[in-house]
Amino acid sequence: MLGFCIIAPMGDAVAKILGATMPLGFLLFVRFGIQAGVLVPLVAATKRPWIMTRRVFRLTALRTGLHIAGIGAMFTALQYLPLADAVAIAFVMPFIMLLLGHWVLGEEVGIRRIMACAVGFLGTLMVIQPSFIAVGWPALLPLAVALTFSLFILVTRQIAKETDPISLQAVSGVLATLILVPALLIGNLLGLDALRFAVPTGSEWALLVGIGLLGTFAHLLMTWSLRFAPAATLAPMQYLEIPVATGFGWLIFHDLPNGMAAAGICVTIASGLYIVMRERATAMARTHEKQAPA
Repeated sequence: MLGFCIIAPMGDAVAKILGATMPLGFLLFVRFGIQAGVLVPLVAATKRPWIMTRRVFRLTALRTGLHIAGIGAMFTALQYLPLADAVAIAFVMPFIMLLLGHWVLGEEVGIRRIMACAVGFLGTLMVIQPSFIAVGWPALLPLAVALTFSLFILVTRQIAKETDPISLQAVSGVLATLILVPALLIGNLLGLDALRFAVPTGSEWALLVGIGLLGTFAHLLMTWSLRFAPAATLAPMQYLEIPVATGFGWLIFHDLPNGMAAAGICVTIASGLYIVMRERATAMARTHEKQAPA
């Protein structure tokens, strides 16, 4: 998980560099094309199961669409916002997940966790406020990222026990590529700047390959971490992604959050960690109740 928290912001930094010259659709095409190119041979070599039931395939297609939308929104946000601000705003996702779990899955949510959601969202608004003044509506794009990936995770939870995670990522890479190729062809015909093919230079090709490999490897690391430790143990570590993103933003782009944004990041992290700890405590209490003699 620590590897994920280092590699994922690195991939975002490369996307921020490439976004200045590369069309969004082409970036997404290369990102998912490399994911498919890396993982399909891996699935074949390890003889992992890849055949899906109709239900799982439909949900995988929905999950792929959400994945494309989420990464597309993040890549776009990075063209307007400092790296740390974009990542920090997107970390409203745990609060959205908690509320969606309550409304969609009927999970019980206590008043203290709801209050922590409210405080965490206040922290997110503190990060958004200076960015919104500077760039306007694009400052809200990381909120779209958070909502999209919350739905992405909910769909993943519905099929996680019915498919191999690496095979799932391989199939998603293939589906995303098949979706993006006709989108780029249509975009070229209609003259849409965001949906057109590009002719990268030598250095841009290196960065494009890098963004695909970094994104693929980061998600593999997260998948492997979940095999060896429960999500409740790993979730607090994910917040390390924010200071890592801040470091990359300073080193590469000379960007640092201003005072209000920095305070909002701290509030968001504290609220998110509180929710994680409460989830862990609730899960342990339920386990003890089940193990207690009748």
